Amino acid sequence: MCGLTGFFSPTGLAENAAETVRRMSDAITHRGPDDAGVWVDEAAGVVLAHRRLSILDLSPAGHQPMSSNGGRYVIVFNGEIYNHLELREALAGMAWRGHSDTETLLAAFEAWGIEATLKKCVGMFALALWDRETRSLTLARDRMGEKPLYYGWQGDVFLFGSELKALRAHPAFRGEIDRDALALYLRHNYVPAPYSIYRGIAKLPPGSWLTLPTDTPVAASPAQSFYWRARDAAETSVRRGLDDSTAIDELDTLLRRAVGGQMVADVPLGAFLSGGVDSSTVVALMQAQSKRPVQTFTIGFHEAGYNEADHAHAVAAHLGTEHTELYVTAEQAMAVIPRLPALYDEPFADSSQIPTLLVSELARRHVTVSLSGDGGDELFGGYNRYMWASRIWRSLGWAPRPLRAALAGVLTSLPPAAWNGVFAGLSAFLPKRWRYANPGDKLHKLAGILAVRSPEEIYLALVSHWWQPADVVIGAKEPATVLTDAHQWADVPDFASRMMYLDQMTYLPDDILTKVDRAAMGVSLETRVPLIDHRVVEFAWQLPLSMKIRDGQTKWLLRQVLYRYVPRELIERPKMGFGIPLDVWLRGPLRDWAEALLDESRLRQEGYFHPEPIRQKWAEHLSGQRNWAYYLWDVLMFQAWLESLE
Repeated sequence: MCGLTGFFSPTGLAENAAETVRRMSDAITHRGPDDAGVWVDEAAGVVLAHRRLSILDLSPAGHQPMSSNGGRYVIVFNGEIYNHLELREALAGMAWRGHSDTETLLAAFEAWGIEATLKKCVGMFALALWDRETRSLTLARDRMGEKPLYYGWQGDVFLFGSELKALRAHPAFRGEIDRDALALYLRHNYVPAPYSIYRGIAKLPPGSWLTLPTDTPVAASPAQSFYWRARDAAETSVRRGLDDSTAIDELDTLLRRAVGGQMVADVPLGAFLSGGVDSSTVVALMQAQSKRPVQTFTIGFHEAGYNEADHAHAVAAHLGTEHTELYVTAEQAMAVIPRLPALYDEPFADSSQIPTLLVSELARRHVTVSLSGDGGDELFGGYNRYMWASRIWRSLGWAPRPLRAALAGVLTSLPPAAWNGVFAGLSAFLPKRWRYANPGDKLHKLAGILAVRSPEEIYLALVSHWWQPADVVIGAKEPATVLTDAHQWADVPDFASRMMYLDQMTYLPDDILTKVDRAAMGVSLETRVPLIDHRVVEFAWQLPLSMKIRDGQTKWLLRQVLYRYVPRELIERPKMGFGIPLDVWLRGPLRDWAEALLDESRLRQEGYFHPEPIRQKWAEHLSGQRNWAYYLWDVLMFQAWLESLE
């Protein structure tokens, strides 16, 4: 797990090119504090730099930039190739200098070519590869988007790097904010790929690679190809007629292999543990394959509605892990906020970024690598919206839209806090499937989608924050994305599966994996996510929906695997997000900070937002009339990010 950056200048390099790329590399030192390297080809106009976090082959033999034995390729590589020893066996007769996966990659590229090698790799990665023979630069990214990679022309220089702060360190960087991307950010609370917050800078999509020959005209778009696509996995997978027992056995075997493959490291390794289905499954499979107690880490909160530490402790005790938990106060959690803009590098407003950073800091005190349970929801039907959206449409789609609008008025007649009180009083009489965390917010969100025209509009509403963000951002026109362009949807047999596909394409890489990558790498911690091993993803697409959602229970098949290792009673409880009491904080200890960032005169002077809708939501939130915390957090995180650039 490292950081990479570099640039290509077809008009020739300045004398200080090596110094420039060192500044770019130094901007991402946190991604690789153990070593650094620079490589320059003055004749070609190509410069590469690398920051190393040593995980495999801690010796100088793992130093990057690294040249292939034959001399054809030079690489900077971020990530891990979990099956690189298997690839070495297939590359018989090689004279190896060390045992790093980077050296394995270079040998594979020389033997099999770029696309064939990428298809053979099992791992998470981003890389830049210079081909001396064809005089071309290749950028590539892993299948699911675990590792980031930005690129783009700024004037007559092509920049690339693991984070935007590396690109910003180049003198050619312009830093023009893309208002259309800002509108997308307000909808999603992240900037979805391929866009970035800067005009002219893109994110390389997961599962893709691009090639830029040195004779490419300045500002020309490089040729981009996919070596793996979630859409192909979804559309071409044959729905297998597995019985329950066989399906459980196969998933158990696949997950054991994925987890076991990701436990290889030459440094201390552990895992995040929340006590939920996904993280508990990963830890259980780790412990089943470890001769010593696995190190596990949990953050606890004193606010009962946001604390899962007790559940994690019970799972850890059952499995016999070496468990470390840290209870943090609201003051400790809020102290993280000033660090977020620089850490996340572009506006990012998933507020669970705060506990994610805290648990990453906790883990880094003990280990250098931590496995994470992310991805289970998107693969195995874990989000409540997969059940809600279909039920809503079946129940209400037949009704005239004016009638549905009237029902929406009834639902919003009480503020969310009042609805929470109603549900709390009735909880003893409600079926378990109706016991949701924060039901008032969910009812208000339901009210906002009752007048939709199709089930797809229900999904878009459920995953949106600001419903008309282009009306909030001055001069913006919201671009099409995979969520709004039906031509990009996978042809799958049911609406719930389509939602899972869209989440795999957007929410998983651009929110969940981004959140974990920036938080962990911000403290020089490598994270690995075994549930999204592409072989597990492909298997999940072979399953019927009934093996994912059954009798009102989400992640049915994944739970059955987990119950082989952990008693059902330790897991069965309402789903709880990795959240914080953001609404309360904004009305209390964060109020002055937020007021300064949302000041009407400031908003007008900066010129990015129309102040009126923002100020209205702020007033309603402060009064307790509505909970607009997540809408406001979107604006606040942009404002804080903008301020950090000054």
